[in-house]
Order: sequence, then structure tokens, then C-alpha cells
Amino acid sequence: MLWIKALHIVFVISWFAGLFYLPRIFVNLAMETDTTSTTRLLLMARKLYRFTTILALPAVVFGLALLSYGFGQGPGNGWLHAKLVLVVVLIGYHHACGSLLKKFERGANKRSHTWYRWFNEVPVVLLLAIVILVVVKPF
Repeated sequence: MLWIKALHIVFVISWFAGLFYLPRIFVNLAMETDTTSTTRLLLMARKLYRFTTILALPAVVFGLALLSYGFGQGPGNGWLHAKLVLVVVLIGYHHACGSLLKKFERGANKRSHTWYRWFNEVPVVLLLAIVILVVVKPF
């Protein structure tokens, strides 16, 4: 079980790294007017989104494997249910990044770079809440 837990943590960290950086590319895309730079940023965003998706899959699989070992089950483990809700929100955020990327690819972005700066803070808040739930186990 410790190997599974270690791999889960590594893939979660890697997944979050992509989710921290991808919206930063969106900030630059929202500000960019040069076609060559936009093309390069879109290529970077596409590759990062694809790679981040690949990293998310083992993070979720290893997390489910931990559940199958009985991790967090029993009384006094309400923290796990709250964490799982936040993981579902995180998966939704990941998919929202994909949707935003498609809008940039179509040239249909209507949001400002300021909006993307705020959007970039969502995974920070989710990570903070998830780590507190897992480590502190407040309920």
C-alpha cells in the first residue's frame, strides 16, 4: 500500500504542476496579439494539456486503489468524502481547461487576461483544501 500511496502523491503533484501552468499560458494567450507568438503558445498549451491529462489518469487510478485497500473507511473519516468531492471539482476544472483551450484554438476567447489570472488561483485553493483534509483530518 505504501508504494501505491507514494505513486499517488507523485502523480497528483505532477497533475497539479500542469494545472498551475496551463492557465498561465491562457493569461499570455489572452494578452497576445502577435500571430507567431499565439501559435507557439497554443502549441505549448495543447502539449501541456495532453501531458497533464496523462498524469491525471494514474493519480486517479492510484487514489481509487487506495480506496480498495480500505484507506479512509470507517467512522471518523468524513474528511475523505470531502476530499473526494474536491477531487471531482478538480477533474471538472481540468475539463474546463480543455474547453478553454478549444476556444483559444477557434479564436473564440472572450475572457480577459485578468479573468484567467483569477481562474489560475482555483487549483491553489483546491490543493490547500485537499492537503488540509488529508493531513489534519478535521472530521
